[in-house]
Amino acid sequence: MQNNHKTPSIIDALIPIFLLIVMLSLSVYLYGDNSSYGANQIALILGASIAALIGIKNGYTWKEMEKGIVKGISMGMGAILILLAVGALIGTWIMSGTVPAMIYYGLKILSPSIFYFAACIICALSALSIGSSWTVAGTLGVALIGISLGLGLSPEITAGAIISGAYFGDKMSPLSDTTNLAPAIAGTDLFTHIRHMIWTTGPSLIIALILFLILGFKPTSTGDTQGLAIIQDTITSAFNISMFSFVPLVVVFILAYKKMPAFPTVLIGALLGGVFAVFLQPQIVSNFVNKPDLSKGLTMLSGVWTALHSGFTFNSGVEVVDALLTRGGMSSMLNTIWLVICALTFGAVLETTELLNIIVKSLLKFAKSSGSLIVTTIATCIGVNIITADQYISIVLPGRMYKTEFARRNLAPKNLSRTLEDAGTITSPLIPWNTCGAYMSASLGIATFAYLPFCFFNLANPIVAIIYGLLNIKIEKIDKETEDKL
Repeated sequence: MQNNHKTPSIIDALIPIFLLIVMLSLSVYLYGDNSSYGANQIALILGASIAALIGIKNGYTWKEMEKGIVKGISMGMGAILILLAVGALIGTWIMSGTVPAMIYYGLKILSPSIFYFAACIICALSALSIGSSWTVAGTLGVALIGISLGLGLSPEITAGAIISGAYFGDKMSPLSDTTNLAPAIAGTDLFTHIRHMIWTTGPSLIIALILFLILGFKPTSTGDTQGLAIIQDTITSAFNISMFSFVPLVVVFILAYKKMPAFPTVLIGALLGGVFAVFLQPQIVSNFVNKPDLSKGLTMLSGVWTALHSGFTFNSGVEVVDALLTRGGMSSMLNTIWLVICALTFGAVLETTELLNIIVKSLLKFAKSSGSLIVTTIATCIGVNIITADQYISIVLPGRMYKTEFARRNLAPKNLSRTLEDAGTITSPLIPWNTCGAYMSASLGIATFAYLPFCFFNLANPIVAIIYGLLNIKIEKIDKETEDKL
């Protein structure tokens, strides 16, 4: 059967890529930042179908391609399970007061004299706690833009600080879907991935914070921080904020330090959040359930159960706070999982029919060393982000493309997962037609090209990654333990 397969041409390989680009571009044009909620998935499935037709032309059977699709999707099942657990954790951690406490204490560090610096830190802490740059930008970010205007500061620089902090937190949070997706595609585990990212992400954030401090070294008008005070007061009036709220977070960090696998770690964290919600926030749980006829025990059970599967809903009457604290649940991850499955399907068909191999061989002509391989991967991720307008695709496709080559060169998979995030996740809000860029611009009311020069973290991170690659800094080889897992 294998002998009947024809070697595809570069034209064969480029046809589904080109048509996918066209379809994704139309998707973004027609649906804007809602394109990832179905339209992109359809484009990916149609792209996979076109690739399958080319595969049939070259002698591949549907059974062969179907087997490849199943194999490709199965590689992402670990990430899918973690995503479901993360959704559950977000819901119970909000209800237990863990997330509100992190946001509350993060807001307390705000000072008008170091506003840009503080805005970046606040957004970093908030995104780290909830794993979503979009939520932070669309809620807390809006409030910070308003405060910057009141203080007579630059809304463009403020937007850059918000996005820099939000994407640092999103990138480093175990609750983030992209942070889970990258190691799953590369073939490493979540916490190994996060630890390895510190080497490039840490210096990038330091560079950004220094630049925000420098920009803040000028007289500023005094203005009130009433907007932030309202957020703080709303949180403290509804939740019992105390250091006990951080216990679930500490437990998860301890389990991660002990190298427990990500899925049970996150699931334990989610269940522990539910337990602490019952003991620390019984009134919150009761108000959330809103069924007076239920016994107290059943009310608590119903509240935790609902938060696990559908997330938590906060109704304070303060729109910003309600939007910030209304999210989570396993169901909230289903759209991301849908997108991941479709992207994995497209990549699997390209791989099974050798179309992906042809593209990789063409690109690898430019990658003679480990450093140049890192640079080529970064360039590919940015290119995919520009062309396909979706950060998930910019992680999945290059990850699938370069995984084998990283292994062939004896490079640990965590190098690939880190590089995918250093280029794929980070650059997505810098592209106006990317779903992330469109969302940030619309939410903050600042044009993408206006805030782009001030997204210091997002600009610095790929550059730091390139320097590390070219100088062979923290580019680790496959050790015996890793090799046994491959």
